[in-house]
Amino acid sequence: MKKMFHIYVTDWRNIFKMPIALFLIVGLMILPSFYAWFNLKAAWDPYGDTSGIAIAVTNEDEGAVIDHQGVKKEIKVGEEVVKSLKDNPVFDWTFVSTEEAERGVNHGDYYASIFIPNDFSAQLATILEENPEHPEIQYSVNEKINAIAPKITAKGATSIIEEVNKNFVKTVSEALFTEFNKIGLELEKELPTIRHMEQRVFELEKRLPAIEEAGKKALAFEQKLPEIRDKGEKIVELEKKIPEIMQAGDYILKLEESLPKIEEVGNEIIVIQQKLPDIQKAVDRIVEIDQNFYKVEEALNKAIENAEKADVIIREAQEALPKVEKIAKDGGAFAASLNDFLQQNDGAFAAIAPVIKQNISLLQQTADAVTQLTDILKQEKINPEPTLDALAFLQERLASGATIAGRIADLFTKLNAYLPTQPLDHVIQRLNDVQTNFEQQTEAMKSIQTVIERGEQPAKTAINNLNSLSKNASRTLGDILERYDTEIVPSIQEALANLKSSAQNAADVLEMAQTRLPDIEAILDDAAKGVDYSQEELARLKNELPAIRTNLHEAAETIQGKMDQLTEAVNQAAAFMKQDWPQLEPKIREAAEFVRTDLPKAEEEIHQLADFIQQKLPEIEESVHRLADLVRTDLPELEDSVRKAADKIRQFEQSQDLDDIIALLKNDIQNESDFLANPVHLKENKKFPIPNYGSAMSPFYTTLSLWVGALLLVSLLRFDVENPEEAYKSHHIYFGRLFTFWTIGFFQALIVTIGDMVILGAYVADPFFFVLFGILISLVFMTIVYTFVSVFGNIGKAFAIIMLVLQLSASGGTFPVQVTPPFFQAIHSFLPFTYAISLMRETVGGMLADIVIRDIVCLLLFLAGAFLIGVALKGPLSKSTKRVTEMAKMSKIIH
Repeated sequence: MKKMFHIYVTDWRNIFKMPIALFLIVGLMILPSFYAWFNLKAAWDPYGDTSGIAIAVTNEDEGAVIDHQGVKKEIKVGEEVVKSLKDNPVFDWTFVSTEEAERGVNHGDYYASIFIPNDFSAQLATILEENPEHPEIQYSVNEKINAIAPKITAKGATSIIEEVNKNFVKTVSEALFTEFNKIGLELEKELPTIRHMEQRVFELEKRLPAIEEAGKKALAFEQKLPEIRDKGEKIVELEKKIPEIMQAGDYILKLEESLPKIEEVGNEIIVIQQKLPDIQKAVDRIVEIDQNFYKVEEALNKAIENAEKADVIIREAQEALPKVEKIAKDGGAFAASLNDFLQQNDGAFAAIAPVIKQNISLLQQTADAVTQLTDILKQEKINPEPTLDALAFLQERLASGATIAGRIADLFTKLNAYLPTQPLDHVIQRLNDVQTNFEQQTEAMKSIQTVIERGEQPAKTAINNLNSLSKNASRTLGDILERYDTEIVPSIQEALANLKSSAQNAADVLEMAQTRLPDIEAILDDAAKGVDYSQEELARLKNELPAIRTNLHEAAETIQGKMDQLTEAVNQAAAFMKQDWPQLEPKIREAAEFVRTDLPKAEEEIHQLADFIQQKLPEIEESVHRLADLVRTDLPELEDSVRKAADKIRQFEQSQDLDDIIALLKNDIQNESDFLANPVHLKENKKFPIPNYGSAMSPFYTTLSLWVGALLLVSLLRFDVENPEEAYKSHHIYFGRLFTFWTIGFFQALIVTIGDMVILGAYVADPFFFVLFGILISLVFMTIVYTFVSVFGNIGKAFAIIMLVLQLSASGGTFPVQVTPPFFQAIHSFLPFTYAISLMRETVGGMLADIVIRDIVCLLLFLAGAFLIGVALKGPLSKSTKRVTEMAKMSKIIH
């Protein structure tokens, strides 16, 4: 704990020492508040002032007269609508012509337009006719101007319709109730007739529910007739296409059989996509080699020249050696002759190391050539003639390569004897392994050659074995070449020096000196054979160089021209395999199963349905239409008449006084029409009232700003600690720097919550807990984001941003989570935003203890989870995170 607080105190000392750092820290404390305040201010009351939203209104209504069976009333609904709109300040109502309204809506001068046609009142006047017509007010809206404006203007258009309906109901009901007064007077005269019809009305009333239910079913069935007819026609068309369907089914079954091959090819494409950067680098390397091929020629000529020089030097040494041996046998002047020989032929010994390196490089080229041949052998169709030629040629190279690898090993063995620690043991063993490997490759190629000569395809196991052998040999030789100049050459030089020194020091003792001569002779012989191998291989390469240059140039131009197409095709194919194939494959299998089991039965059923549709459906349609017409035209009037008559009769029987019916018909016309126009009043009961939209959104934007504040800190502040005097463990650094982040997060929460209330004037039911819970949320968010980045580095920043994006949609901060897609509903309960916003809403609208406790417990669980990840993974992943960060910095674009 002491070291944690030492880190924390040191951080703040460093901050206060540097004014610019203190300025940035204060800015980071304040900056998240601006994010919340600006968004809240912009959305403070979006529906409170819509008077600036222009809506064009065009009235062409000519008015009409309701005149039906004694009811007569003049109406001009269009004028009444215009008059009411002029007194309505909710929108900027603009009264224009039809053409101006159309132009204005299209060009965005008006958000919407309302058009009242010339027959609007006339259609309303048909209410008392047998077939009343529903009038229409045409509402046009330009939805591309703004996403919210169409919803607001639609509410205005709806309110117009409601006002028209209300006024019309009132007008018509007044006329009807006036007429009812007259009917009441006539009713007294028709009492005997009513008595006569009483019993029949009651009987008919009892049967009305059954009649009504049957009528509804008839109408519902009639509405489905077009759909039934349309589907029936589709079934008939489908019957004609059954042969094509059966053929398609066969194709699906064939496709199912090919699924394993398709998936195998798709996996190969994905592997190729992963290797595209390497392929591109190889292409660039090929182009570079093509452009600098002249250097290859120069290097090859130089190598040939050096080999020739080495050959001359070594041959001269070999020719001089017998003279030294003769002198040794004769015993005269041996020491002087040996010294002269070693000094005069020092160049031969110096040529040994370069020749060996060149031969090892040639051996690696041979191994790589075999690897390339195995790629050709893996093809499904092999061209036998060139493949057999290549096999024979490479067998010769492998045989000579095995010999030269053994000779180099023998040479190193002789040289190793003159080294006290014998450092060349490992290289000698690897060269012997290469010799054995080349011999195994030769045997494997002979077996493959025999198979191809018989006209058969080589087994994959044999090809893979040859491929593995060649790659192992290439890796072994490559490792030797990597260590050659730094480790092997010094050992060779030291051994040669020891040999010469031993020979010179032993010159006074003839027998000891003579024992050195065979080693010198053997070393020169091995060097000479090595030079011969180099000259042969280099001469062969020189002869092949023109053809290689031509092929390389053609390949460079072809590859460079086709690389973009290859990359695009591979990426498209890989995207299909990753995104679409997993969903497509099960569907193909389901389709194939359907073709095998259900399609034959479906074919038979389709034939039966098609016969029924063609023969019986027309008769059924005609009967249903006749029945539906009867229900629409006669049944409503019958039901209404019967029920009204029955009700009136019952009332009369209960009162035993016809005056009650007459009084009912003579009720106050104005009061009854007002009641029909406004039958129901809405009594609103607001729980946890919030006075404006901005205050209601303050929990969301305040919570969002605290997460943004945490993201700003992890983007700008460091997580490592530089103090060579202290030995900090990973958990010391984790908690020590976390305390600094907490302090800044504390002030971020303090500023944004107090600013919401003081600067913006947001309504908060419990200000103290609003601030307190804001601080708690800030500490939880800061810990989560800090843990992500502290443990995972730049990848952790991506985690924090991904969580932010998910929480914006899945937390229910703006829209109810129930209206979001299923994925967001599924993750809603597992996001810290969900409980943070809920907790802040409790303080704004009024707190319920059980909700507050639930939200706090969930946030503390997120906090505990962050601590667990930080403590458990900070240490183990620190080196990996540091390495990834350093690799990212090497890009010179990521810090």
